[in-house]
Amino acid sequence: MIDLRTPLSLRTSFAFPLQTAEARRDVLVGAAWLLVPFVGWLMNMGHRVVMVHQMMAGEPAWPAWRRPGQLLRHGLITFGGMAYYYLPGAALAWLGWWMDSMPMMAAGGALIVLATLAIPGYMTHYCRAFDPREIYDPVRALSRALQGGRAYWRAWGIALCALALSFVGLIGLGLGFLVTSVWFWQVAGFSFARVFSQRYIFDAAKWSSCSSITRTPASARPTRAHTPPST
Repeated sequence: MIDLRTPLSLRTSFAFPLQTAEARRDVLVGAAWLLVPFVGWLMNMGHRVVMVHQMMAGEPAWPAWRRPGQLLRHGLITFGGMAYYYLPGAALAWLGWWMDSMPMMAAGGALIVLATLAIPGYMTHYCRAFDPREIYDPVRALSRALQGGRAYWRAWGIALCALALSFVGLIGLGLGFLVTSVWFWQVAGFSFARVFSQRYIFDAAKWSSCSSITRTPASARPTRAHTPPST
């Protein structure tokens, strides 16, 4: 079973959304939702949030389509975060184009790049406790990305490879692209969750293990047998 304790690699990330019948079913359900314009995209975003949240809580990742209202709410919250991050850069780039100002266009492009780098960090940390402050705090979001270190860039490499491969779904009538798009989103979601959850899951496990030793109730501690004095 591939979960958040599995070492991150191209093979494990690519196999993650396809490893069980329930996982494959969730991919197909997500593909069907994409037939509903915009709402289906929001539902898939909410699905990834709940899927990662369940893994971080030590539960199975699937099924995660059980509460459509909850998924839509998470999709709207995270979409609002994406608009919040991308809008300033997009507006500045457009204004630079309209005014024929290369410096403004370059500054807008730089803001868009920063927004793109921040999104995986805040998305994964939002999944932990559904705290919107993880999304709408740019300094916190960018610091989350920096916390990922080299593994964060490795996850980006895996996600970009999955993105390129997903276009294979355009072959034929293009309906396969619905499936490969959902597969790509789940590959990316797992890869970044694996990077950012490591410190919380493994460190928490160690803390819990230590606590169980240091906080053993007195009644549960072994006692020495009382030896009566020799006569």
